[in-house]
Amino acid sequence: MQSIILAVGAINLSTVNRNVELICIGNELLIGKILNTNAHWLARRITSLGLLVRRITVVGDDLDEISSAIREAIQRKPSFIITTGGLGPTFDDKTLEGVAKAIGCELEENKEALEMIKKRYEQYVAEGRIKKFELTKYRIKMAMLPKGAKPLPNPVGTAPGVLVKYEGVNLVMLPGVPQEMMAIFDESVVPLLREVAGNMVFYEASLEVRGVPESDLAPLIEQVMRENPYVYIKSHPKISEKTSYIELHFSTTSEDSSVARQRIERSIMHMSELISERGGKVRPIQA
Repeated sequence: MQSIILAVGAINLSTVNRNVELICIGNELLIGKILNTNAHWLARRITSLGLLVRRITVVGDDLDEISSAIREAIQRKPSFIITTGGLGPTFDDKTLEGVAKAIGCELEENKEALEMIKKRYEQYVAEGRIKKFELTKYRIKMAMLPKGAKPLPNPVGTAPGVLVKYEGVNLVMLPGVPQEMMAIFDESVVPLLREVAGNMVFYEASLEVRGVPESDLAPLIEQVMRENPYVYIKSHPKISEKTSYIELHFSTTSEDSSVARQRIERSIMHMSELISERGGKVRPIQA
């Protein structure tokens, strides 16, 4: 069985908003030039922390599209909106301008962000990666943040991440370069998410099913979920040249890791019994 369990501070489930939305920005995503690995990675990490990714949106490098997507997400009042892409020095890096337009504020030169950028380029000179450093308008552009925003240090790149709090929503803007996005997320964003998640636990396990078609599994899934309402079960058909089977994915969240584990184990046991009664075979899928 595969499981992911993370436990942190205390939480009141009845009052805490654990919803997260992702907005991925870049024409390269829309034309299929680049696979959206950032969304995949972020969704896995956020879910493992006990929060809920409610929506993933992809828009191009268009100011109106970016601001519209952010406004629409704000109206749904998630705890966090996390964007990726569009923080660099080029003309098509429009994310921060889109955020400012969406929340009705101006961009301003952020001294803390500018200092981060200067130190990074000075480091590049010291390392011999570039010959000299000039504070061009294109580099200053990366320090033009929405008014009141907080820059988030970029441990591996130049453009800082950005945090803006607006009407109870945490807007987090991350670079599109995966290594930079991951580094800022782990260093600066995870602590913010954990404050919201508290001691929430996410637990998951997978089961391989053979000998029962997915259409016959459908009523069994409904039955098990009805009797175990805190467990979500998703079926994934797997087909290759030599074999075919169904992968069932079980997941739940709880404030107690033992409760989460028991829910999953109970659901798997019940499902296994129902499948066996129909002549099928099951096998736990190891991590």
